[in-house]
Amino acid sequence: MLPYYLEIYVVILGVLMLCLELFSGRRSRSKIALLGVFGLLLILGVMIFAVTAPGEGVQYWGIYHYDQWAAFYKGLALLATLLVLVMAREFAPVFKNYTSQDEEASGLGEFYCLPVFVCAGLMWMSSSKDLVTIFVSLELVTMGFYVLVAFMRRNVGSLEAGVKYLILGALSTGFLVYGIAWTYGVSGTFSLEQLAVILSGDDIADRVAIFAFALLMVGIGFKIAVVPFQIWVPDVYQGAAMPVTAFLSVASKAAGFIVLLRVVEPFLSAPSLREPVLYLIVFVVCATLIYGNLAAIAQKNIKRLLAYSSIAHAGFLLMAIPAIGSVVTVRGPDPYSSIAFYLAGYLIMTLLCFLVLTIVRVGNEGEDLVAFEGLGKRSPFLAFAMLVGVASLAGIPLTVGFFGKFFLFNIAIQNAMQSGLWIVVCVAVFGATTGFYYYFKIIKAMYWGGGASAAEVGELKVGRLAKVSILILLIAVFFLGVFPGVLLDLSQ
Repeated sequence: MLPYYLEIYVVILGVLMLCLELFSGRRSRSKIALLGVFGLLLILGVMIFAVTAPGEGVQYWGIYHYDQWAAFYKGLALLATLLVLVMAREFAPVFKNYTSQDEEASGLGEFYCLPVFVCAGLMWMSSSKDLVTIFVSLELVTMGFYVLVAFMRRNVGSLEAGVKYLILGALSTGFLVYGIAWTYGVSGTFSLEQLAVILSGDDIADRVAIFAFALLMVGIGFKIAVVPFQIWVPDVYQGAAMPVTAFLSVASKAAGFIVLLRVVEPFLSAPSLREPVLYLIVFVVCATLIYGNLAAIAQKNIKRLLAYSSIAHAGFLLMAIPAIGSVVTVRGPDPYSSIAFYLAGYLIMTLLCFLVLTIVRVGNEGEDLVAFEGLGKRSPFLAFAMLVGVASLAGIPLTVGFFGKFFLFNIAIQNAMQSGLWIVVCVAVFGATTGFYYYFKIIKAMYWGGGASAAEVGELKVGRLAKVSILILLIAVFFLGVFPGVLLDLSQ
């Protein structure tokens, strides 16, 4: 089967879900979410068993490239969307209060469909090999998020988040288009493969090329939420619906890093451009790690805490970028595999946390740490799942988060031994240490908070599909924390 059929199948699934919404009348939209979950699961199975990637990959029309790396990111997109639909189904009681004027669950059907179309954009982006295709697929993803963030139209926070995300997203898009134009002006091509060859030549104006790269970094920096382009993250994360926040946290970051890895390689491979590009990246890494971790300490709203945590994790992911194109021979996983491993692990542990957050939010009218007080007594299962999630985010051994950080630190240390960039390692150690403090605040609230017991306020209800998803994610966190080679082999 041809690889690009996967994106076609995802779009067809989204259209089928919209048709089911059209004929649902006043009935429950839960079946639409189930159709999306099982449809995406089926497409994931088709990708694994019916689509094979040749060793060097295969290209179609010069713009669509399918290899093992592209397949890996397509799988991440499908899994993230699938779990977000499970989360959205659990969040339906809260969501309906802010969209419907009557008993009808109006809006829920479209809410279930939009992540599927965003997924198609994410999958196409992982196979993009030129700047124009990257831009088109990236904007398909971003426009879907514009709608999702502001979808709770009767919630002031959601509307405010939507406006902020739209304005700042449009601004970053302008920088990205301008950067693409300057890059084309410098090289005369949109192809990233040809760009690498041209930038390595002697007839390139270095200052113009560096300026083009800086413009591209502004646009991409917004997508991956790095300093100083992170100002939208806390308010948007807090104002959006819980499933949308989770989707933004994992899918938007994965999409941004796919683009960043594609774009940064030609510039780092050019001998005359490598040093200034490295200085720019090192500044962004250090600023992101310091700001994200320090700002998270004072947060009492868990969504804002995880927002700043997301910024910090973007800094950890950037640690491996300076080693790309380096003459240093890295012992262990290469930068691409390490970043892919960390993104997959981040998806697992973040969505595990957000699944628990969604269930707690439905059972309570708050998203602050107070809502988690006594969770260990009210629902030991959910408390344990959240404990595992935040422990993995902090990088505790025997979890997937530990090996994610270990591989990135391994690359950063070996690169520092050759290039002298020890400041990145030192700042990363500071950031990882700081993270233990604010993640422990969540654990403290769950097990040592003064909340009521389940007998006093009633046990939190966990749907069957959500419970199965949480169990699978829990197993994945521990399994990949003990056998990281399984995921590492897929990411190479």
